[in-house]
Amino acid sequence: MNPYIKNLNRIEFLLTFACTGRCKHCSEGDHANTGEHINAEIAADMVRKVAGSYDIKSLMTFGGEPLLYPEEVCKIQEAARDAGIAERQLITNGFFSRDEEKIRQVAHNLARSGVNNLLLSVDAFHQETIPIGPVITFAKAVQEMRIPKFRVHPAWLVGEDADNPYNNKTREILSVFKTMGIPVSNGNVIFPGGNALKYLSEYFDFSVSHVSRYAENPQDIKAICVIPNGNVLGCNIYKTDIIDILKNYDPEVVQ
Repeated sequence: MNPYIKNLNRIEFLLTFACTGRCKHCSEGDHANTGEHINAEIAADMVRKVAGSYDIKSLMTFGGEPLLYPEEVCKIQEAARDAGIAERQLITNGFFSRDEEKIRQVAHNLARSGVNNLLLSVDAFHQETIPIGPVITFAKAVQEMRIPKFRVHPAWLVGEDADNPYNNKTREILSVFKTMGIPVSNGNVIFPGGNALKYLSEYFDFSVSHVSRYAENPQDIKAICVIPNGNVLGCNIYKTDIIDILKNYDPEVVQ
């Protein structure tokens, strides 16, 4: 086994860069409403192969807004469930439709596909451009489906305890979901990149080093992330079998 990959235990799919939000804090920068998305059939096949060769404990689908392509999300999650991956996570802003019936149907399909850890991104940044109504409708539908681990997942500016207008607004928004009985995750602290660097730079202390919490050690890969065009670890799952990609990975070659 490739010594750089021996501790691999997580698979992530950045399903699409397309998004329904225009968030100031987004480290990826600006997003379009539509765009390329991962081929679910190939992704599902990858899940089965990787889970068959490595001790994969968790899988995540995110974006952009992944539920712009709910069928693809469900196919990937079903593959994870059937492969015995214990944690099957989805991160969504909850705004992919205004049609209440469609919203309820998507929530039903997510539960049926095996999603057991759903993080709903709500905070001052998302709600600047995302209407709260459809998000609440989605949250209620998820509650009805009894997805085991369902939490709201805010982004904090500077830190959760920091006193600034954005965090204060986030606390106000979170109170709506708390009254619905939905717990709040620890969330994440905004990283100074992309839109955050462009719109929020006054809040960052650049005298200290900022390292993304999601950065992988290239010498000891524990999580792999496939982006919408199929790229991962310097190769592409549409062109090369994932097992060959993992077998041949060399951090000295992949920059």
